[in-house]
Amino acid sequence: MMIVLTGGGTGGHLAIVRCLLESAQRKNVACIYIGSQNGQDMAWFEKETRFKDKFFLSSRGVVNQSKFNKINSFLHILKLSKECKQIFKNYKVKAVISVGGYSAAPASFGALFSNIPLFIHEQNSKSGSLNKLLKPFCKKFFSAFEEEITPYPVADKFFDHARIRKELKNIIFLGGSQGASFINELAINLAPRLKEKNINIIHQCGKNDLEKYKQIYKNLNIEADIFDFSPNLEQKMSIADLAISRAGASTLFELCANTLPAIFIPYPYAAKNHQYFNAKFLQEQDLCKIFTQNNTDIDEILQTILQINLEDISTRLQNISQKNGSDILLEKILKLI
Repeated sequence: MMIVLTGGGTGGHLAIVRCLLESAQRKNVACIYIGSQNGQDMAWFEKETRFKDKFFLSSRGVVNQSKFNKINSFLHILKLSKECKQIFKNYKVKAVISVGGYSAAPASFGALFSNIPLFIHEQNSKSGSLNKLLKPFCKKFFSAFEEEITPYPVADKFFDHARIRKELKNIIFLGGSQGASFINELAINLAPRLKEKNINIIHQCGKNDLEKYKQIYKNLNIEADIFDFSPNLEQKMSIADLAISRAGASTLFELCANTLPAIFIPYPYAAKNHQYFNAKFLQEQDLCKIFTQNNTDIDEILQTILQINLEDISTRLQNISQKNGSDILLEKILKLI
C-alpha cells in the first residue's frame, strides 16, 4: 500500500511526519512525502531514504498576506494540486495524511480532487487555517485536543528518557532550533541568580545567536551547556529538572512524554494565539505555569522556578502522553481506507 505524508514548514509539523514515517515502516506501508521548497521541509527530509519518493513543491504561505497575494497564492496551490494528482496516479496512492502547514495545501486539495481519502492531524489546540478549511471534507480529523482524543505522535526516545524530577539542579531554556530572542534574553537575565542557587543552565539559543550567547555566558563567568540544535534533544531534556519554553504542540507533548515540568512563555504572535491555548490545556490540570511575554517579572519567574512542585507535576505528566501515538493514529487510518 502506498500513502502520502504531507505538511511541514516548521519543525513541529515535520516531527509528526517523521513519527508517522517510522510507524509506516513498522507496518510495511510505503510512503511518499510531499512538502515545500520553502520552510524547513528540505532540511529535514531531502536526504531521508525511507520515503519511496519525495517532492518539494513551490508552495508558500497564504496567511498574513494581502488579499491580492492570497488570491495568487491560492491559485498557485490549485496549480500544484494538479501535479499532486499526477503523483497520486503514478504511484497508485491510497490515502493522503496531512499534518498541516502551507506545505500540505497542494496534496490535500489534490486528494479531494482525486477522490482519495484525506486524513488530517491537527497538532495545536486551535486549528490552522488550512485544516479548518478542509476539516468538513476530510475522511477523518485527529487531534490530541479534540473530544475524541488521539494520542499526539511523539518519538519513543522522549518516553525512554523520562524520569520523575524531585530536586531542581538543572534548568533548560528551549527557544527552538531557530531561536527565540525573548527566551534567550530571559535566560541571560536569570543566569546570575540561578548560579547563586547552584542551578545549572542548559540553553538552546538557535543557530543565529550561538556565538553571541557563548560570549555572554563567558563574560558572566557562567558555565552553561549552550547549543543551537541537537539531534538528541531528549538527552538534554533528561538531564533537566525544569524547562522554560515556548508552547508549540510538539515541544509541549515531548516535554510531557519526558515528564519534564515546564514554565511556558507562549509566542504571542502565533496564529490564533494557539501556543497560549496549547499551554492552557496543561495549566487547567495544574500541570504547568504560564507567563505571557508582556508579563514576565524576573522576580516572579524566579520565585515560581524555586517553588514549583517538580515531583507532583512530573508524576502526573505520565498520564498526558501515550507511547506509540503515531502507531495508534496510523492504525485508525488504515482501518478507514
